[in-house]
Amino acid sequence: MMNQVRQHTRRRRSHLKTRIIKSVETARNLSLLEDYQAYLCVEKGLRPLTCEAYDSDLKTFAEFIERRQGVLLTATQEDVAAFLEDLRVHDIVQRSAARKLSCLRGFYKWLLLDRRIHHDPTVNIESPKAWKVLPKSLAEPEVAEMLERAALKAEHPQARAAVLRDRAILELLYAGGLRVSEVTALSTGDLALDLGRVQVRGKGDKERIVPLGRAALEALEIYLQQGRPHLARISSTHKGHVVKLDRTRPEAMRQKSGRDATRLFLSLRGMPLTRQWVWHVVKMAGSTASPHRLRHSCATHMVEHGADLRSVQLLLGHADISTTQVYTHLALNRLKEVHRQHHPRATRRRAEIVELPAHGGLHLVPSAGPSSGLAVETSEERS
Repeated sequence: MMNQVRQHTRRRRSHLKTRIIKSVETARNLSLLEDYQAYLCVEKGLRPLTCEAYDSDLKTFAEFIERRQGVLLTATQEDVAAFLEDLRVHDIVQRSAARKLSCLRGFYKWLLLDRRIHHDPTVNIESPKAWKVLPKSLAEPEVAEMLERAALKAEHPQARAAVLRDRAILELLYAGGLRVSEVTALSTGDLALDLGRVQVRGKGDKERIVPLGRAALEALEIYLQQGRPHLARISSTHKGHVVKLDRTRPEAMRQKSGRDATRLFLSLRGMPLTRQWVWHVVKMAGSTASPHRLRHSCATHMVEHGADLRSVQLLLGHADISTTQVYTHLALNRLKEVHRQHHPRATRRRAEIVELPAHGGLHLVPSAGPSSGLAVETSEERS
């Protein structure tokens, strides 16, 4: 009986010790991840959503390491390889696995620079091969029809402020190729309608100037004059009521409220518009459309009409031009037209006739037959 009690006591102590060790390891991992989050947000200047995505991927790896009785600081190449294999077994697509590995590379590079580790476990780990997915864009007639419907609603004598706002959002997304987070972050001070442009803060808080067309400028001007003042009045009434209820708000909250008051696009409650609501606005305008698809459409249509990649890169805010090069694969109609115009074996327009000096040489004239675009005759035949 005493032996059984002693064995039970030993098992209980062992289990308690395992729990304590596991909690310590979890705490060490969480503390490390918090430091890395601060580095990404403060020093790297990444967007909150990007930081959250990195944090989610690292926590997935941390949980995997903890199941192998390890911590992030002591991870090995075998751990990283086993993690990728675990993702494959659980049918995680290769693009997601490659993104998680890229996140781990950045994390361990930071640990090396901070001298917290002496060896990078992601070295010599091959990234999963993923198919390059071409961005999906809308055809020009589809976009034109969607924007025309929005303009007709906005021109109605009883058009509400929300209708004017929705039209301005659609025009801005297509005209400037903005990301949805860039649209929701815009303030009234970012607009320069007299100069025909808007200042945008993109990924990593990088600023760029985006020119806008006549239709987008007109929609924004009407919204600022007739739509936004109504939504701003609702915002002022709502915030005034909140202040009466609570006059002890911290300074940071008051500053945030001041920034919110200058946001360009407001909801029906007078609050800054969210990314989800912008997505809903675009989806209601066109069932096959989305904010990012309008961004792709902007770039694709510009390339199809002859825009150079460098200009499109600056417009979209791509850090690397290789990201912009994907749109060259979509401009097939433009490529076919260039081929028809310039390739010697392509079908040329009948009006294009190439002549050689008429000194007993050959003369190229339009052919009457359908099989050939050009025929050859000698100078004697012309006489």
